[in-house]
Amino acid sequence: MGHRARKRFGQNFLSDMDVIANIVRAINPRADDVLVEIGPGLGALTEPVLEAAGHLQVVELDRDLAARLRERDGITVNEADALKFDFGTLHQPGKPFKVFGNLPYNISTPLLFHLFRWSACIDEMHFMLQKEVVERMAAGPGSKQYGRLSVMTQYFCQVIPVLVVGPESFKPAPKVDSAVVRLVPHKVKPYPVKDEKRLSQLLTEAFNQRRKTVRNTFKQHFTGEQLEALGVDPAARPENLSLAQYCTLADALTDALAED
Repeated sequence: MGHRARKRFGQNFLSDMDVIANIVRAINPRADDVLVEIGPGLGALTEPVLEAAGHLQVVELDRDLAARLRERDGITVNEADALKFDFGTLHQPGKPFKVFGNLPYNISTPLLFHLFRWSACIDEMHFMLQKEVVERMAAGPGSKQYGRLSVMTQYFCQVIPVLVVGPESFKPAPKVDSAVVRLVPHKVKPYPVKDEKRLSQLLTEAFNQRRKTVRNTFKQHFTGEQLEALGVDPAARPENLSLAQYCTLADALTDALAED
């Protein structure tokens, strides 16, 4: 379509019509939905979603693509870096919005963490991501894929893998397999914490040293006896702790620091 994919934006354009149709069915766009697409690119998902819903908000950093999108009726273009964009400005009272997109793989994890800030305003999200990232998001305790991304994603959302997409479905073809995931923000978080930043920091400490025992990883915060009292085995490794256990530790640390 006359546009050269830009490496600095991580652009790989979806071109397989069957895959596109499957993703649009998963999104299930309706006329009364508030829909937000991140990085619409050449419009592979934009056009069929717009046809079904009639209106669409897009967030696009590439000025050439943004200019092209402005020519299309029904599209409101937010020319911005999605990593810095305030998605709260798109929220309409009483109408949580749906977010979707083929996310640039080089910024997918920080972008997901950025979006979680508005999880209370979001009905659901559908994203094309590197397959490995989706596996990490859905992973449970005890697996090699389980880590900070797993715990934080599951803290905010239910994670539902939708389909796997091969490199041949894109132009240019990426060097990895991709996958589509549905994220449904919890209406009520199963393990709400007092300080979500504290939880994130604790997870960073844990999984930066994932081969150490929990006793050694958190020795600056808890004694072995304190860990046991909180229901955590001091000899376990960070990859063995559940979401509930990490939330318990985060709250205990928040309370301890408040007393200092």
